[in-house]
Amino acid sequence: MQIRSLHIQGLRAHVDSHLAFSPGVNLIHGPNGAGKTNILEAVHYACLGKSFLASSDRYALTRGADRMQIDMEVDTERRSTEKVRLIYVPGEGKRVFVNGALLDRLVDVVGRFPVVVLAPSDHRLTEDGPDERRRFLDAMLCQASPAYLNALIAYRRVLKQRNELLSRRQHMRGEMMASYDDALVQHGSRLIARRARFVREFGEHLERAYQLMAESSEEPSIEYRGLSHLEDEPAVANVYRERLVARFDDACARGVTLTGPHRDDLIFRLDDMLVRRYASQGQHRTFVMGLKLAQYFYLEERLGERPLLLLDDVFDTLDPDRMATIARLLSGDAVGQSLVTSARADVFSEVLQFDGTRAAALAVKRYSSTESAETDETVP
Repeated sequence: MQIRSLHIQGLRAHVDSHLAFSPGVNLIHGPNGAGKTNILEAVHYACLGKSFLASSDRYALTRGADRMQIDMEVDTERRSTEKVRLIYVPGEGKRVFVNGALLDRLVDVVGRFPVVVLAPSDHRLTEDGPDERRRFLDAMLCQASPAYLNALIAYRRVLKQRNELLSRRQHMRGEMMASYDDALVQHGSRLIARRARFVREFGEHLERAYQLMAESSEEPSIEYRGLSHLEDEPAVANVYRERLVARFDDACARGVTLTGPHRDDLIFRLDDMLVRRYASQGQHRTFVMGLKLAQYFYLEERLGERPLLLLDDVFDTLDPDRMATIARLLSGDAVGQSLVTSARADVFSEVLQFDGTRAAALAVKRYSSTESAETDETVP
């Protein structure tokens, strides 16, 4: 999939910006605060209906604006052109239109326009607690499978209701608790089985990512640590129900549900070394980059569509050799269209040819964006 055009109105620094992109690498450069990251944010809004930045939609509005609108036109692998429009109005919420038709639910856009983003905050994947890794896992599987997305929404709703009942100490084994347990097992077993299958499938993509990044002989691996490693939903359901019964008294005492996919984790290793505990900073950065590249390959395989690849200020922490390796990977055949932000353009001139075909440079100024992709003369 490739972006043909992007029109941003009312998103942070972008009052009214029109952009076009190369089918390959697109370097978006300019001073801090000019709105480079917000271009990636706009693409993410159009693809998934939300920002990848940790702020509410209201704070994403340009100061003084009463609405935000993002229009994106893309060419898909099926040689069709699709148009997606996201509109956000405070007090009214967000709406998404695809080819002029309003989607029934905001989440129905998820998976139609696959996207992978690598941002500075992603260091939390390997350094922080299980919440970050579950979010990574769920976000990927929601794009890959509408059934998983619907099961996750239903599970979270039932989990919240069950926890409210437990917190009020109204947790006798009555009909209401039994109905919550039935629903929790139904939706939770689907999540667990799909996650277990995903981890088995994802390993080969992670290995491929490391090979493409020309890393050392270290072997990356990923392990699912959860209620069950079974991939058969009925078998998982039996295990889950038994565990709910076994932990019921503890759940009553603490006022929360103590077992289920909301407690799962992913374990990352290099050879037999736990990445979170023993890896160097360089190994952490490389592993995160490998995860995101593997996510790209996984979604491409599952959806039959090349995702958009968004890289936000990831080159600033790389040494010249590593930067050259990643730049060559982006400009090769392994991935499709990518959008890369950086405060500087000159550092890329030795590894990328900005001719407007496989690589282009776009200079961003505050409240406007000017395309500078026709020649490499824009990059010192």
